[in-house]
Amino acid sequence: MSDILAQYGRVTIYNEPNHPSPIYHVEGNIEANPYGDLAALLEDDSLEEVMYNGGTQCVKVAHRDHGMCRTNIWIDDADGLQIATNIASFTNVPLGDGPGAVPIFDGRLPDGSRVNGTIPPVSPDGPTLTIRKFKEDPLTMIDLINFGTVNLRLAAMMWVWIEGLDSRPANFVIAGGTGSGKTTTLNCLGMYIPWHRRLLTVEDTAELQVYHDHWLRMETRRERPDGTPEVDMNDCLKSSLRMRPDRIIVGEVRGSEAATLLTAMNTGHDGSFGSLHANTAQETVTRMINPPMSVPPIMLTGLDLIIIQARLHVHGRTARKITEVAEVAGMEGDKPRLNAIWKYDAARDEIVETGIPSQFRERICNAAGVTPEVFEQHVQQRMEILADLQRRDIRDIQTVTSIIQNFYATR
Repeated sequence: MSDILAQYGRVTIYNEPNHPSPIYHVEGNIEANPYGDLAALLEDDSLEEVMYNGGTQCVKVAHRDHGMCRTNIWIDDADGLQIATNIASFTNVPLGDGPGAVPIFDGRLPDGSRVNGTIPPVSPDGPTLTIRKFKEDPLTMIDLINFGTVNLRLAAMMWVWIEGLDSRPANFVIAGGTGSGKTTTLNCLGMYIPWHRRLLTVEDTAELQVYHDHWLRMETRRERPDGTPEVDMNDCLKSSLRMRPDRIIVGEVRGSEAATLLTAMNTGHDGSFGSLHANTAQETVTRMINPPMSVPPIMLTGLDLIIIQARLHVHGRTARKITEVAEVAGMEGDKPRLNAIWKYDAARDEIVETGIPSQFRERICNAAGVTPEVFEQHVQQRMEILADLQRRDIRDIQTVTSIIQNFYATR
């Protein structure tokens, strides 16, 4: 007996006996298109990822509510290779196995979805495609509060940190494992950047969906078989510093661009932030000061905050949570000293303040010429705005961002 989990449009999701993964069943025929039978999956905003592993397996999807699902869609290797070739053409990559061609590619679909593809001999069992879907209705901070990724007070505190009381915005990195939701949170935090500040973003594959009035995006380019040179993250970041940015966001810091970003933070580009792979604040520091990033430890004093996000299993479900916020509080010998000012409490399933005095709060207060009591009033005021949006179920990116920007304009 099948257990139906959800039905919408032409999709039915149900459990089968003796298998842990639900079936995502698509009804009806799919008209001819460049994506083949994957098109029906790319249309569903409830899916986070679409995974094609060659013709010997059914296509898999990661559903936002039901986790990893099998589908009733099977695509043979010949059709899979054609779909991969079509998708590679959107990224101007000559996919193939031979001179002037590449058997592996990363890129972005016209709708903004991120795609990775391989063909034999790199993937000997057939062509593969992994598509991280672009959400047509991007998540906002109200969604993160509703999901429990962040609580109301921390959401308001981050608002004050990023705006900096128009005097000293935070320099920070958000770190976490693959699929922990770093990019989504980075996107939500970008909504707090005032519109009278010029925002510049640098990414390997443009994924950020910031709703901002003065935004310039930059995207890297790999070296091509015809000899077209690579333009890497560091090239983009160095160029961006000549564009008079007020705020810089770097997606997925991996190499030498980390030192360039920290140099920007240390030379007056306050309000810069980025993301990287690490599981704790201490691991973030270790990764940054060692190759391939090789940031001199003393430069990390330009970093104010490290925010850690993780994918946890809570009450039998996967949940993305901010689990730690640490301040870089000067040097301890030749290493940066970290103070954890927020920590996730598993018993309460909530992130809570540790009670350690915040040095960054003092920096903002000193720069803005206000007392800690006035700082707290700002946090409370923003908590009331976010709570009102949550209570009224206002969560779309344009409305939420407009309310935040109107707050700046009328203050």
